[in-house]
Amino acid sequence: GRFADSAAAAAAAPREEAASRGEFRDRRLSASLRQHRPLLTSAWRSEARSGPAPGMIFGDLAHGPYYTIASFLDARTLCKLDAACKLTRSLNRTNNGPWFEMGCAAYFGMEVDGLGTFQPEDSDGAKHAEGLRLDWKGRYGNFREQARMFREPFSAAEISAVDQADEIAYGRCKLRIDILAQGVVRGAAQGVYLEVSVAANPDNVSLAIVDFEGGGCSSVTFSPDTGAVIRERKVRESPRKVEGSYIQPLASITSGQGFEGSMGFYLCRGQLAFFRKPFVSDAAWETTGFVTDLSWAEGKRLTPCLAFRDTGAYSVRTTVVGATPPIAASQSAAAYNEANWRSLDWDAGDEEDEAGEEEEEDELLAQ
Repeated sequence: GRFADSAAAAAAAPREEAASRGEFRDRRLSASLRQHRPLLTSAWRSEARSGPAPGMIFGDLAHGPYYTIASFLDARTLCKLDAACKLTRSLNRTNNGPWFEMGCAAYFGMEVDGLGTFQPEDSDGAKHAEGLRLDWKGRYGNFREQARMFREPFSAAEISAVDQADEIAYGRCKLRIDILAQGVVRGAAQGVYLEVSVAANPDNVSLAIVDFEGGGCSSVTFSPDTGAVIRERKVRESPRKVEGSYIQPLASITSGQGFEGSMGFYLCRGQLAFFRKPFVSDAAWETTGFVTDLSWAEGKRLTPCLAFRDTGAYSVRTTVVGATPPIAASQSAAAYNEANWRSLDWDAGDEEDEAGEEEEEDELLAQ
């Protein structure tokens, strides 16, 4: 027992000595602080008057970290940052800066009339940004405005009146199949989502995508009121003959009335899906799922458009041009089974023959 007590005392001695040294050091530090407090207070007041000591400044972030930080900001926040500081305003507009990166992501796979793709292309179609002196914030704003607009005779983002039956309103934004085939932005799959709001509809309006820009004669149309998707191809101009087929992934909802609500399409990895949400209480987004690929399309450009069946006072405008649909879409197994598509061929020549036969019958009856 005595040996154990001696060993314990020997082990405790260094700890007590260390604690004693620490306590003595703390007493010396406290005394030193009390002694030099007037000098430290004077130094702190001097620094407050003259600014911080030389070291890293905000501008030093421009050599790398700033662009990583700014990549997490949205357009509204970037605008506020532009207004707050001349340095950040200049950095945000540079090649490969925040506005450039945001525009490339937001308008990936799109081409706007008169503007081309967001990142300009060479004559051989290669994209480049080096050496360009562009205002990327201004270009982003132009794309945001022009991508929502329709071509003549409407030349606006909203259509309020249709003066001709069977009118087609083509969008100024085109979809580039060749770019979208790459399908990857910042390591993730990305497509194009376009949404249209229909606030007033006296008759019928449908959303379609056509391949006329590449010399084709085919289209895919979504009827939001019936929930049907229609594929058509013109095989003869005169007399007009159209070969078509349709499938109805969604139920009919309007009972003969014009659809009022939001409708859109999503094109991703060469597959096309449609969406709708009527302006009624408790309505939720619905999707057809991916119902078709692009094997029907010719060329490398597709044009979104609206098809109006009759004249009247409408209120239709493009509300979203982006990369994310309102709900996720998966491939429709039924739509990728050709047996589920019903024939919808139309031949103007046959109608003329039938009309002629009816006229002959009327003449015979009159005699």
